[in-house]
Amino acid sequence: MGKRDEWIAKYADDLTNKCGMTPDMDLLTKVTIGCGPSIYNADAQTVAGSQESELELVKTNFLMKKLGMSDSPDLMEGIHKVIEIYGKSERNKYRAVVYYMLTKHFGKEAVYA
Repeated sequence: MGKRDEWIAKYADDLTNKCGMTPDMDLLTKVTIGCGPSIYNADAQTVAGSQESELELVKTNFLMKKLGMSDSPDLMEGIHKVIEIYGKSERNKYRAVVYYMLTKHFGKEAVYA
C-alpha cells in the first residue's frame, strides 16, 4: 500500500467515525488525487476551520475554481455546515475530507466523473 492509499484510508476513517457517513471510495480517491501533493504537507493537508481567510480560500479555490460554482452566500453556508459536521473541536480537518464533503453537499460529483 502506497502513501496515498494510506492517506485515503485515514480520510475514509474520518468520514466514517467523525462525520458519520459512509464514504464513496471512488469519489474520495478522485478528490484526494485532485488535492495533489498538498496531502503530504503537514500545513497544507488540513483546513483551519476557525480562520475565515482559510475558508475564503476553500470557497474561491475549490468551490468556484474547481467545482465551477458561482459566488453566493450558499457557498460559505455549505463550508460552515461541513466544518460543523467534521466537528469544530476536531483539530485536524483534512483538506481532502472537507473537499469530499463539499462535493457531496453541493451535488458536484460529476466534476470528478
